[in-house]
Amino acid sequence: MPVKTNILFSGNKLIHKTAITEYMENGNGDFIPVWVDGKFYTVIRPFKKKKMTYEEIRHLAGGIARHLSSQKVDVAFLSIDELSRGIPSLEKGETVRAFVEGWHLGSYQFFTYKSEKTPFQTKLELEDCENVGPFILDGRIRAEAVSFSRDLMNEVPNVLNPETFPEVLQEAFENEKVEVHIFRKKQLEKMEMHGLLAVNRGSKYDPAFVELTYRGDESKPLIALVGKGVTFDTGGISLKRGRDISDMRMDMGGAAAVAGAMKLLALSGAKVNVTALIPMVENMPGNSSLLPSEVIRYKNGLTVQVGNTDAEGRLILADGIIRAGDMGAEYIVDIATLTGAVANALGSKIAGVFGSEELSVQLKRIGERNGDRVWPLPLVDEYDRYLDSDYADLCNISSKGEAGAITAALFLRRFVPEGANWLHVDMAGVMESSNATSYYPKSATGFGARLLADFSVEISS
Repeated sequence: MPVKTNILFSGNKLIHKTAITEYMENGNGDFIPVWVDGKFYTVIRPFKKKKMTYEEIRHLAGGIARHLSSQKVDVAFLSIDELSRGIPSLEKGETVRAFVEGWHLGSYQFFTYKSEKTPFQTKLELEDCENVGPFILDGRIRAEAVSFSRDLMNEVPNVLNPETFPEVLQEAFENEKVEVHIFRKKQLEKMEMHGLLAVNRGSKYDPAFVELTYRGDESKPLIALVGKGVTFDTGGISLKRGRDISDMRMDMGGAAAVAGAMKLLALSGAKVNVTALIPMVENMPGNSSLLPSEVIRYKNGLTVQVGNTDAEGRLILADGIIRAGDMGAEYIVDIATLTGAVANALGSKIAGVFGSEELSVQLKRIGERNGDRVWPLPLVDEYDRYLDSDYADLCNISSKGEAGAITAALFLRRFVPEGANWLHVDMAGVMESSNATSYYPKSATGFGARLLADFSVEISS
């Protein structure tokens, strides 16, 4: 027999008739499962704050969904009127969207390689849904896009690599209004994508470059989203060591972010003009690998001496940024799991953003609203000389043991075409969650999909 629960707020009359009111007010956690007159309820405890934020609603819904799914509860019923009465200080439709989005993200599971586990998700049944249908749909779409990014990041490198990644994206967008263009090794040589080709030399897989184009409104300014697609990063000849590096399969988190953003824009029918550019490589040691001290000559004429092959992300992003300039993009946003330094500075809950000060503040505001939080960091011109090279125009690493995230951003700035509005998002600290909490699983976060999609919509409006 199916297990069912009704979600109620502590102020509900039914709860006030019981003897659990005091326990609920003094207990821990955001909600509590209770039985009243033989029926199962999930009761949301009184809020500690007078006014909730939409992000807190997403966290609340995600936590409930994750708990009920773990307990194999089949269906949870929630009245929209109950939700509106329980959170009266916020706009009704936006509250519904946040709850639905958080619920589905909290239900996310990746059990592809668990032989004895199958995903189980408690179904959310909404009641009294008049006039909020579009908000329900939008919440589901947003969760679907983030879950798509999570799936890409969680996939293992023998399945997702530079040769298979393009096909995965092609299949994912075959029913969407997104054009998928795939460029393989011979084409990349003609396109002079020398950074990408150099980084991938040690891999048994050929590199690729994928362009995802969504023309929701071609009258809008062209926005290019450039995502780092390193499907596994060993560090190359400058081999990583001293720890478990299995999470380096997530070094394509930037690629997952831009792909998720395109999924969200397409599913929502956004009136934007956006192209996602994804350089795809695997950074491996081998007898053909890129060596420290080699010099790469880029299509725009700049030469780069490789000081460390583990600073490979910026080498392939440079090709993507040059490509964005060739396409005439008015706005260029690159996103990457680029430096450990940004995680040291900002921790695991917030990414760093560099570039246009005005756009950085705008992106920060968007992230505060949608949950993909970023914090503006400075581009310190005095640090630019740290990238000087004796043999080339610049080096891919700093000569100083400081400001690693800033110097990485300064490196990328060298490739930004004149006149373009540019932002660089370093998401290395936020690519995965170390434990399951609220709407985040203990795995890839899917960071960036909502951030980039919402930015594109706001810029185009």
